[in-house]
Amino acid sequence: MLLKSLSLKDFRQFKGVQQISFATDSNQNVTMIMGDNGTGKTTLAQAFTWCLYGETSFEDKILLCKSTSGAMLPNTEENVRAELTLDHNGIEYTMISDQRYKKDANGVIKPSGQRSFTIAFKQPNGTLDYVKPLEKEIRMKEILPQELSKYFFFDGERIDNMSKEIRRGRSQEFAGAVKSLLGLSAYTAALSHLKGRGNNNVFRRYEQSYDASSNDKIAEYSTQIATLSEEIDDIDLRQIEIDAEKEAVQDRITDLTEKIAKNKNSEELAKQKAEYIRKRDNLIIAKGEQVKRILRSFNNNAPSYFAKRLMKDVLVSLSEAEKLDKGIPNINDTTIQFLIDRSKCICGTDISAGNDAFIQLTKLLEYIPPKSIGNLIGEFVTLCDVKNKSVQDYFEDFCDLYKRIREDEERHAEYEDSIEKIEKQLEGLESVGSLQAELSRYEKHLKNLESEVIKINQDKGGYITKQKELEAKRKTLANKDSINREIEKYKAYALYMFNTLSEQYETEENRMREKLQDTVNKIFRSIYNGGFALSLDEKYNIQINVIDQESGFSDDVETSTAQSISVIFAFIAGVIKMARESQEDGNEMLVSEPYPLVMDAPLSAFDKKRIKTVSEVLPEVAEQVIIFIKDTDGELADTYLGSKIGKRFTFDKKNEFEVYIV
Repeated sequence: MLLKSLSLKDFRQFKGVQQISFATDSNQNVTMIMGDNGTGKTTLAQAFTWCLYGETSFEDKILLCKSTSGAMLPNTEENVRAELTLDHNGIEYTMISDQRYKKDANGVIKPSGQRSFTIAFKQPNGTLDYVKPLEKEIRMKEILPQELSKYFFFDGERIDNMSKEIRRGRSQEFAGAVKSLLGLSAYTAALSHLKGRGNNNVFRRYEQSYDASSNDKIAEYSTQIATLSEEIDDIDLRQIEIDAEKEAVQDRITDLTEKIAKNKNSEELAKQKAEYIRKRDNLIIAKGEQVKRILRSFNNNAPSYFAKRLMKDVLVSLSEAEKLDKGIPNINDTTIQFLIDRSKCICGTDISAGNDAFIQLTKLLEYIPPKSIGNLIGEFVTLCDVKNKSVQDYFEDFCDLYKRIREDEERHAEYEDSIEKIEKQLEGLESVGSLQAELSRYEKHLKNLESEVIKINQDKGGYITKQKELEAKRKTLANKDSINREIEKYKAYALYMFNTLSEQYETEENRMREKLQDTVNKIFRSIYNGGFALSLDEKYNIQINVIDQESGFSDDVETSTAQSISVIFAFIAGVIKMARESQEDGNEMLVSEPYPLVMDAPLSAFDKKRIKTVSEVLPEVAEQVIIFIKDTDGELADTYLGSKIGKRFTFDKKNEFEVYIV
C-alpha cells in the first residue's frame, strides 16, 4: 500500500482546502514534515486515522477549524473533509470522510449528523466507481485492519503504551491481522471456505444435500446434526468472547497488582501473593496436562480394559464351538451357490439334488460368510489378544495419573488458602484496601470466566460425541443409496482437503512466526545494543528476555523507555519487512501487501546514536515512510535521512487557529 496524497478541508487548524502529496519513489521513499510543537504535526498525523476510521485522540471532538467556525452565521453549516488517496494491490482508492457542523442560534457549533465515509476506486479502464455501503467494512479490513492501524500510524508520545499493549495478551483478532499482513490470509480463507463457522461452507452444504427419500431417518439425523453444529458454533463464538473478556480482566488485574505492589507496606505481601499465584497457575497448567493425559488414556484404553472379562468369556465359548475352523479362505456364499446352480464343481464333479456333493456344499453354506462369522473368528481371537496386552498396565497407569491429579488439587487448595489469607491482610491496609477489594472482584470474575470455559468445553465435547454417533448412523443408511453415497464421498474429499490444508497452514504459520521473531530480533539488536532478545508467542505477543551466559534466558523483564520504543520499532519494522518479502516468497498461498509508516515525533525519545540507527533502518524495511519531525530533531534526521528524502514540507503558522502546509 502506497499513500499518494492527503487533502484536508477545515480540519482543525488547517483552514480551507489544503493538500499534501507523498514520496512514492522506491529510492527516495521518505516524506519529511518539519514543524515546532503546536504547529500542527499531531493534527496532520491524526488526519489519517480520522479519514480511514473516524477516530482521533483529541480531547476537543469538534474538528471544524475555529477560524472557519468563527466566521459562520447562526443556523448555517460547514463541513470538515479529508480525502486520502492510496494504491493497494494495484488499485487506486480514495477514502473520503465528511462531517458537517452547524452553528445554532446561540452560536454553538454542533455536529450535524454522523460522519459519512465513502470509498472510491478507479476501474482498469480509468472510470471512477464506489464500494457498496455494505462492503466498505470488509474492504477496509482488506486494505488495513483498524486493529493494526495504530502500528503504522502512530506518535512517539503514545509509543510506551503501545509497548505495554504489544507485550500483553492480545486478542485473536490482533493475531489474525498480523497473520494477514504476513500473507497467510489465503490459507485462512480457504479453510473457512471448506469448513468454517456458519452454513455457507463446502462441508455444511454437503450436509444439507442428503436425499431423505430413501429413508426418513436420514432427514431426522441430518436435522439433529445441524442443530448440534449450531450449538458447537455458538460455543466457539462464546469462547472468543470469553478470551477477549479475560484479556481485559487480566490487564486490569495486572494494573491493580502493580499498584498494590508499589505500596511499601504491602510490597512483601504482594510479592508472596505473586509467588503463590505463579505456583498456582503453573499447577493449573500441570493439572490440565495430567487431566488431558488421563482422559486420552481413558478414551483409548477404557473400552478394551472393561471388555477384558467379556473377551475372556467369549474366547472360552469360541474355543468350544464346532464352527471355529470350518471357514474356507476367500470363498463366500455367492461362490457356493453358483456351483450348485451350475450343477458342476470346479473339479468336474456333478452336483445334483440329493447327491453327496450337493449335500456337502449345502452344509458348507452354514459356515461361509456372510451367514456365519467363519474365518473372522480367528481374526477376532487375535484382536482380543492384542487388546488385552495393550491394556495390561492400564489400571496401574490410571491410578498413578489420578494420584498426581489429587496431589495437584491438594496443593492448589493450599495455594488458594495462602492467597486468600494474604488478600485479607492486604484488605486491612487502608492505603491499598480499595485496590485489593477491586482486585478480588476482578480475580473472582476471572475464575467465573475460567469455570464457564470448562463448562462449555464439556458441553462441546458431549455435542461432538453425539454428532459423531449420528453421523455414523446416517453414513450407514446413506451408503445404501447411490445419491447419498456420492455425498459421503464428496464430504470425505472435502474433509481430506481441509485436514491437509490445515497441516500446511500450521507448518507455514509456525515458519512465518519463527522468521518474524528472527527478523524482529535482528532489527531490535541493530537499534538497541544490549543483552536482550525478543520472543513471540502464538498470539504474537512480545517478551523481552535477558541473555545470561550461565543460566540462559530469564523470565520476561521490565524495560526502560528507550528499550520499549526499540521494541515497537523492531516489531513494526519486522512485520513490514516480512510483508514485503512474502511477495517474493514463491508460495502462491502467501499473499501480502507492504505498508507505509506514518510517524509523529518518533525520534524524540532516542539519543543521537539511535536516531542514526532508526533513520537507516526504517527506509530500508518500509516501502514508504512519512515522518513528522520537531525542528530540534530536524538537523539530525536530515543528516541521516537526506539521501532517502523525496519530499519535504513545513508549516506556516499564522496563529493558533490557522496553519498552512508549505
